[in-house]
Amino acid sequence: MQNVKYWIKNSPTPIAKLVRQSYQPVKQLELPVIPIATKLIYQLHKVSHILFTSLFRRMYWTPLFKSQIKGGKGLYLYSGMPQLLGNVSITVGKGCRWSGISTVSGRCNNQDRPCLTIGENVDIGWQTSIAVGTSVTLDNNVRMAGRAFLAGYPGHPINPYDRAKGLPDEDHQMGAIHLKENVWLGTGVSIIGGVTVGENSIIGAGSVVTHNIPANVMAAGVPAKVIRKLNPNELRIHSEDNIDTLA
Repeated sequence: MQNVKYWIKNSPTPIAKLVRQSYQPVKQLELPVIPIATKLIYQLHKVSHILFTSLFRRMYWTPLFKSQIKGGKGLYLYSGMPQLLGNVSITVGKGCRWSGISTVSGRCNNQDRPCLTIGENVDIGWQTSIAVGTSVTLDNNVRMAGRAFLAGYPGHPINPYDRAKGLPDEDHQMGAIHLKENVWLGTGVSIIGGVTVGENSIIGAGSVVTHNIPANVMAAGVPAKVIRKLNPNELRIHSEDNIDTLA
């Protein structure tokens, strides 16, 4: 079959040229757009998709996932169910939102079971990977944008010969990760094991955090460094009754 396709694409013979010329119009065939009908079909498609995904989420993905975790009241899964690898204990607080296009893994050769603890009102974005060495803790109101990576363990040893033998990483290579209340990770942020990010701090997109970040700051870079402190106006609590500060 590959030889035939190659011959059609490259042969200078009249037959091959005729086949190529005949195939192009066929390749571009499509139904015409009928303005009213096509728009109606599109709207029906959207409604059907929303109803189907909502039903599947409520009746299938969410019950399956909640059977593997503790808590999770009001959990909103979208785009499927997160992949769970290894023997990791997961506790989830109320009102969290979690992309199904994400992965949680637990280090397999621990003496103690790795623990992922998630507070209330936490967002975990798509393509996020959480590798739990000893523990990963996400406090209330943490926001993690897409493609974040929490690397609590590396998965391979430092020694190249041990790596070639397929040996696992060593205990000293793993570390706990703690994102305190209201932390916001931008798209593509990586957090290395042993790191704590303080309350309210924001980590810029694409940053690699290799050391602790204090509270109430904005940090970015590779490795991440504090860019500036958040000012009192940025830390205000807005409510109908009063305005206070988080600092």
